[in-house]
Amino acid sequence: MDGVDDSAVGRSGTDLSTRSRRLSTGVFAGGVVVAAVLMFWGAWERRWIADDGLIVLRTVRNLLAGNGPVFNVGERVEANTSTLWTYLVTAAAWVTQIRLEYVVLGLALILSTGAVVLAAFGAARLYRWRMRGAAGTVLLLPAGVLVYIAVPPARDFATSGLESCLVIFWIALLWLLLVRWATPDPDADAGDPGASLPGTPYILGTAFVAGLGPLVRPELAVLAAIALAMLFLAPGLTPRVRVAMVAVAGVVPVAYQIWRMGYYGLPYPNTAVSKDAGGAKWAQGLDYLANLVGPYLLWLPGVFLAIVAGIVLYTSRVVPTMPTGPGTARFPVPRDAAAAKALLLRGRRALRTPTATVVFIVGSGLLLAVYSVRVGGDFMHGRVLLPALFCLLLPVAVVPLRVPDRSERQDRRTVATAIAAGLMWSGTVVWAFFAAGTTGMPEGAVVGRSGIVDERAFYALNTGHEHPILAQDYLDYPRMRAMVEAIEDTPNGGLLLPTGAFDVWDVVPPPEPIPEGGAGHTVFFLNLGMTSMNVGLDVRVIDQMGLAYPLAAHTERLEDGRIGHDKALFPDWAVADSGMVDVHPWLPPYLDEEWVAEAHVALTCPDTQELLASSSAPLTWPLFKRNLRNAFEYAGYRIDRVPEYEIQRCGLELPPE
Repeated sequence: MDGVDDSAVGRSGTDLSTRSRRLSTGVFAGGVVVAAVLMFWGAWERRWIADDGLIVLRTVRNLLAGNGPVFNVGERVEANTSTLWTYLVTAAAWVTQIRLEYVVLGLALILSTGAVVLAAFGAARLYRWRMRGAAGTVLLLPAGVLVYIAVPPARDFATSGLESCLVIFWIALLWLLLVRWATPDPDADAGDPGASLPGTPYILGTAFVAGLGPLVRPELAVLAAIALAMLFLAPGLTPRVRVAMVAVAGVVPVAYQIWRMGYYGLPYPNTAVSKDAGGAKWAQGLDYLANLVGPYLLWLPGVFLAIVAGIVLYTSRVVPTMPTGPGTARFPVPRDAAAAKALLLRGRRALRTPTATVVFIVGSGLLLAVYSVRVGGDFMHGRVLLPALFCLLLPVAVVPLRVPDRSERQDRRTVATAIAAGLMWSGTVVWAFFAAGTTGMPEGAVVGRSGIVDERAFYALNTGHEHPILAQDYLDYPRMRAMVEAIEDTPNGGLLLPTGAFDVWDVVPPPEPIPEGGAGHTVFFLNLGMTSMNVGLDVRVIDQMGLAYPLAAHTERLEDGRIGHDKALFPDWAVADSGMVDVHPWLPPYLDEEWVAEAHVALTCPDTQELLASSSAPLTWPLFKRNLRNAFEYAGYRIDRVPEYEIQRCGLELPPE
């Protein structure tokens, strides 16, 4: 070029490119930090542990005490839905030796914040590959992560003691691993971008993480299976790698499943039996969906971010590549191969692409949402829809905004699309600002006709603690102090039944002669967490819903019952099962001697006896094998909660009047 130093021009272009890259990196890093801080701060501001979260800690206490993974000593009942969460809390408590509630709180804050960070890195990798070589400066700004954080239930259940934090962390980790597996390094050699794809060790690690899905929550087995199918069916893997992948993915969940069926006598946690997780309550589920989407206008940021995603797709182009790399082998299709075979190979090649990964995670979100709606949702505002929402937001966790360079500023279409994307992102941020301060359920602390409640507000109101975290905070919940006092006042033992008064429990005494040290106490109450964590491990705690009580869990679901509470075993069964005095005046006046006598007879039903023995009889090798063989049959077994009808069902004789 006449009169111009070519080397100076080259240096100038390089400097611009370097500054653009540094700016893009700095903006992304700043956005991730902001999102992480908002998640951590938001979760801390709404910190608490729910009654259901305390249920987990009862099992952890028994594990640490050497009683095994049980809720009540001597009863093999898996009262926690998330196996991995139970053992993660146990391991952290054993290592740190600090109070269990603080262990849970710390883990929850770390995992919830980590999930947001992993989500952002996965989306960033996706867009850096999609927009490689784009002119101008590409800024990756937080978007979907802000939407998730802004929804109040997301911050409520970031702690809560439940496994919600672990669920979104696992989903985010799987998302990041799959994006990295399907997306070559954006800085790779353009001639062979597949060379930068991860090899065998990475694929095996991804398979292992995916295989943990059913241990995080049972319904995540669907996501795990689809992800593993993508890994297995993608072309290029040698047969040896495929065999290794199956072994790595299945070793932990399959081993645990065999152990679970033999130890507990069920193919899934007892909570799934108690809540009839395979049942359908579509109308209630749709109400639950509206209860989350409506108050926050969640469709609005969905529209904004969909437009941004559409702009990115419209203004960027991807060159198809054939994945190669370590641990892979090429399998060319002969020119004379059948069209069906060629089509199949093209379909398999498509599995290891960013598009397939996005389809997988969005489809997973839709599947989780449909499942949650089908079973009727939950009684806790928004909780079971949070994983679905998180999945749907992952592809837009961050979004790219391209700032045109000087040479493009005369192109009206380029400028217009950049402005449109910027406005949509700005609208998302404005929505998040207002949604974060919204009370989705203005009267959420009151259980209304829908049965849905703002669980954190409910317990904060009824305990008088803004942040109920410790088990002792729940002593201020109605009936709890009275329960502790009733146990202290009855050293001989007995069955505690709640009354209409908040400061009185009925105690059904044990029959004489009283054994040395007393006959022990049994508490029959709905709120298992606060009761079980404020008494010793020697106190048996059971509930009419069956979360920790097989007898109640195997009753039929009440079609018109409150969602999540639609089983209700009569206390007469508890009197008969616990072996307490079954006649008046020792029985409370609201219990019927005849019903208790019928419950005694109903409990002798051979099938019921076999079911109860599966979890309460001493575990021997023959019993383990019987449980393993009959676990699915036991899971489907149901009894009638009316003793007389149960006697008729079993073909037994009614007791004399």
